[in-house]
Amino acid sequence: MLRLTVEELASLLTLEEFESLAQQYMSPAAYAYVAGGAGSELTTADNRAAFNRIRLNPRVLVDVTGIDTSITLFGREYAYPILLAPMGYHKLVHPDGEIETVRGANVAEATLVAAAFSTVSVEEMSAAAKRPLWFQMYVQTDRGFTKSLIERAIAAGCEAICVTVDVPVNGPRDRELHAGFKLPRGVERANLAGLGSAISAGAHRPVGRNIYAATHGADVTWKDVDWLRSSVGGKLLLKGILHPEDAALAVKVGCDGIIVSNHGGRSLDTVPASIDALPAITERIGQNIPVLLDGGVRRGIDVFKALARGAKAVMIGRSYMYGLAVAGSLGVARVVEILRTELEMTMGLVGCTSLEEISERFLL
Repeated sequence: MLRLTVEELASLLTLEEFESLAQQYMSPAAYAYVAGGAGSELTTADNRAAFNRIRLNPRVLVDVTGIDTSITLFGREYAYPILLAPMGYHKLVHPDGEIETVRGANVAEATLVAAAFSTVSVEEMSAAAKRPLWFQMYVQTDRGFTKSLIERAIAAGCEAICVTVDVPVNGPRDRELHAGFKLPRGVERANLAGLGSAISAGAHRPVGRNIYAATHGADVTWKDVDWLRSSVGGKLLLKGILHPEDAALAVKVGCDGIIVSNHGGRSLDTVPASIDALPAITERIGQNIPVLLDGGVRRGIDVFKALARGAKAVMIGRSYMYGLAVAGSLGVARVVEILRTELEMTMGLVGCTSLEEISERFLL
């Protein structure tokens, strides 16, 4: 479903333009879900502000022909260090949901991290993908279901399992609640069908004192990560790390990577911006395992800053959802194209030609 002509899509030059336009094609409740954060949304805003506070220190008279943005991550070659973060409920913004997102990822040669709360099953997404997916999940109260979901994802060809660890209880998503957000009829959490109709249909948190969610185990501890490590045959990453000691523990228990993330400011408000939390984590664990970052990336220059602070790659979430709303698969691909081009421009302007050259020496 192409809502814009090819020419109109090419005229969109920034990710902010996609967000502004996407609101025309999304219901108010859907937009509240995608755009909103926790509480007063201070962390959501600071994810952007923190990138803007970082200043670059470019070098000049450097030969920057042949700029190369490729990386190798977990043994696979990536043309650029940008992945599509797990976001739930793609059918809120496009009738084909995650299948259309996968088509956009195929066009962009991007890797999608499929979400547990997707509206299309991981098997269907994987069958449509030209590159192996990663899969994001929560440890469920039902550990048996958790194990079966991991086995399904790996059997479908997912190369990495990303376990979100920063949502043991519900957070106060005021904007969602005010908008009366709930999944429309016919839109379900396709991967959670085995947990019962109320859960798969996305029964949303009630207003009141019930802070627990049926889809998140509030009793999850590091012992469960040990169990996951023994259960996951592929790569295991923890998503939602902000504290250096937690990063060190992830290394200790044998995780293959971590994702520095504050859940896009959607879980606990007033925690640090992801980019501000990153340096202490990379200093604590060094090069022992790859560190990825999500939260607030809107420009290619943000990608550069994250790499300069020690990230191996970044993830984007809200922005590609806006691309999906505006122009389906081609909108997703256009969002990625803008970031890739801006990253290459930034590298050339600061004076480096490969990702290996990017370091804090380019930051003030």
